Amino acid sequence: MCRAIKPLFNFDPPASAEDIRAAAIQYVRKISGYRVPSKANQLAFNAAVEAITYASSLLLDSLVTDAPPKNRAEVIARAKERSTLRFERKGG
Repeated sequence: MCRAIKPLFNFDPPASAEDIRAAAIQYVRKISGYRVPSKANQLAFNAAVEAITYASSLLLDSLVTDAPPKNRAEVIARAKERSTLRFERKGG
């Protein structure tokens, strides 16, 4: 899985439309192999991003859980801490 795509379900605050679209863009970039598509492929690229954004929104709106929502800021802080520790170990 693309490391830039993060889980979006069961967070407080919930994933925004921008979060969902950013994940869709990362997914289309990954599977197409294009960071920026050529003019010939731009329409297909954009259509895929829109379709995946829509499907992802439907999915997130349909999922249910009994687990309490995770705090997005806390999850980001833990990820940064893990990253810092990992890179300190590699450098030392």
